[in-house]
This record gives sequence, C-alpha cells and structure tokens, in this order.
Amino acid sequence: MRPPYLLLDIDGVLIPFPDGHGSTPATHARHDVVPAGRSADNPVTVWLNPDHGRLLMDVIRTGLVTPVWCTSWRQDATTLIGPLLGLPTLPYVDLPRPEITTSHPNGYLWKRDHVDAWLGDAPAVWIDDDFTGLDHAWAAERTAKGAPTLLVQPDPNHGLWPGHLTELTTWVSQLPAARAT
Repeated sequence: MRPPYLLLDIDGVLIPFPDGHGSTPATHARHDVVPAGRSADNPVTVWLNPDHGRLLMDVIRTGLVTPVWCTSWRQDATTLIGPLLGLPTLPYVDLPRPEITTSHPNGYLWKRDHVDAWLGDAPAVWIDDDFTGLDHAWAAERTAKGAPTLLVQPDPNHGLWPGHLTELTTWVSQLPAARAT
C-alpha cells in the first residue's frame, strides 16, 4: 500500500479562530499576508504557531505520509502559509470556490466530495476542524472498503496540537505497508 495522503487544512487547524473574547492562542504569532487576487494594501492577518512547521516536518520526514494542502487557501497555502512555517512547497487539492452559505450544505463538509474524487482509493489522514458525523461515517466506509481513512479534528479555537500528530503517526504506523517497512 502506498503511503497515505496527509490532507492539511489551514483555517481552524493552523490558523485558529478567535475565541469568544476575540483572542487567539498565545503560542501563535501575527502575520499579514496577501492572498492571490487581493490588493497589497488590504492584507489578511493570520496567526500561526511557529512550532507547527517543525512538528509537521517531523511527520513528513518519517516518509509515512504524503502531505497535501486541502484548504480553501488553495495555492496560497504553499506560497504564503507554508513558507511562514518553514514547510517545503507542497501540492494542493484544487478545490472549487462554491457559492455556499454554510460549510455543510449537504450535512457534511463541502470539500468532501472533491476530496473523495481526488483520493480515489488512496489511503488518507485528513486534518480539518469542520467534520460532521456524516464525514466520520464516510471515513469508516472508505476504511471498510480497503482505503484506510483517519479524520483528525482539532478544536477550531486552539488548532493543531502535538497530540493530533501523534495520533496520526500511530495510526499510520499500524497500517500493513508501514509495518512492513
């Protein structure tokens, strides 16, 4: 079996949403970035934890996963966010820009159908803060059909924690191909 894809979201995972008081974690540093199509005099402020780059690189260096951005940031993930974390250029799932008013228009994460088509029967670990029960059922169904799938869901106000990465490396290392290497 090929190494699972590690699908990485950004908002709510690497960039936490402010809590009820408008605060972000003290571990995160402020950056102003200019996404594609946006004017340089109208940057977007993001808060990133500098430790995330090192932690993600530790996972990437194991060779147990193939990292891919899976975010509405699309190419900006690899040109803006990745470099701020010290990550190499990573491919990204080219998600559409749907006109939706909720991230769960069909009761599950809007990205899921696109990710499912993109993955085919490849195994995957997907880190996103916005899964529903239907997404977890989808992952269980994929796994039952021979495409191991793990969903890791950080709290959107705290984002990614080291324990999430321990969870994924433990899971991946228990897959048949990982045990054989």
